Amino acid sequence: MKLIFIYNANSGVLNGMMDSLHKATSPETYDCNLCAITHGFFSTKKQWSKFLETVDVDVEFLHRDELTGMNLEDENLPLILSQDGSEYITVADAGQINQLKSIDDLIGIIQKYLS
Repeated sequence: MKLIFIYNANSGVLNGMMDSLHKATSPETYDCNLCAITHGFFSTKKQWSKFLETVDVDVEFLHRDELTGMNLEDENLPLILSQDGSEYITVADAGQINQLKSIDDLIGIIQKYLS
């Protein structure tokens, strides 16, 4: 099994810098709550990194421009999926993720799913 975290943001250093600036200057209009919760201005938040080290499954992170061939074009992002073979199961959809207020909330969803 693998957990796949899909950001509602494009990949790349320049996009990351623009997203960080957007989060800092206008967080209420930023489109990716998964990014906002797990990343600070320059890097992944330590609490999130430490939690991921304890998870006993493979973890993958993708951006919306990296979804080619996954048949997820109609899905709202951000999104957390579980992959087992060729099957994808939604762990948390955009509505759930956008309601999260903290890393602790996100960790709770992951822990509940994995238990």
